[in-house]
Amino acid sequence: MNLPIPFPDEIALIIDNALREDVGPGDFSSLASISADAMGKAKLIVKDTGVIAGVQLALEIFKKVDSTLQVTVFISDGSLVKHGDEVLHVSGSSQSILKAERLVLNSMQRMSAIATKTHHYVSLLEGTGTQILDTRKTTPGFRACEKWAVLIGGGQNHRFGLYDMIMLKDNHIDFCGGIAKAVQKTKQYLVDNQLDLRIVVEARNLQEVQEILAEGGIYRILLDNFDYDTTRKAVALVNGQCQTESSGNINELTLRKYADCGVTHISSGALIHSVYNMDLSLKAF
Repeated sequence: MNLPIPFPDEIALIIDNALREDVGPGDFSSLASISADAMGKAKLIVKDTGVIAGVQLALEIFKKVDSTLQVTVFISDGSLVKHGDEVLHVSGSSQSILKAERLVLNSMQRMSAIATKTHHYVSLLEGTGTQILDTRKTTPGFRACEKWAVLIGGGQNHRFGLYDMIMLKDNHIDFCGGIAKAVQKTKQYLVDNQLDLRIVVEARNLQEVQEILAEGGIYRILLDNFDYDTTRKAVALVNGQCQTESSGNINELTLRKYADCGVTHISSGALIHSVYNMDLSLKAF
């Protein structure tokens, strides 16, 4: 799978900042022990099982560190991998390979874990028509890569930040003074500021679902912490007038049951915030 790089500006910023953080004024270990003209080769080896992700990111990192590095890719993003698989080979300046090593491994290990979990959740939803979404529960400064990994795993991205979708949650509604007032003020704000943004509104019970529907013009209703029976009733109330999204402590044991209630989407912060990094290594050969 070779998806176009999403959020390219964000990805570039992540690479620049990560190299600044890790390399600083120089990789003195390599500078001290390895000749500037030394050339070498290394291979990226899988020591785990799952879905590989971050290969394209690795190419961007190697290019940023040293555009003369040569990379041969054997396994692309989104592929199932097992222990012993070789994902890529990199050759060129030994100093440059070592400078890029940790950033490549840290990024790919986390992205592969996210893609693996997302792939598993997608498989659990097969045949339901329900789509899995990520959330904003991401690692600060690494969000673009984590959301990229969700796409590689077959999931979909929710909003990227606070600026690309309106999402009226319980606190917005309570601070504003009710659903009707919050929705009406939001619609007027969008008109006044010439913004074209979709509106998602959270409902805490069936009465709030009815209040949201009464306002109209809503893209999706978020059914937060509903049980199965109430979810089915909410979906029936909505009756296709807008999308529906289940959220709130949904895991692999409950995912399919919520999908069977008929919601169009399920969001899960656990896709990103509750994963164990895939074990990868970069070894000279």
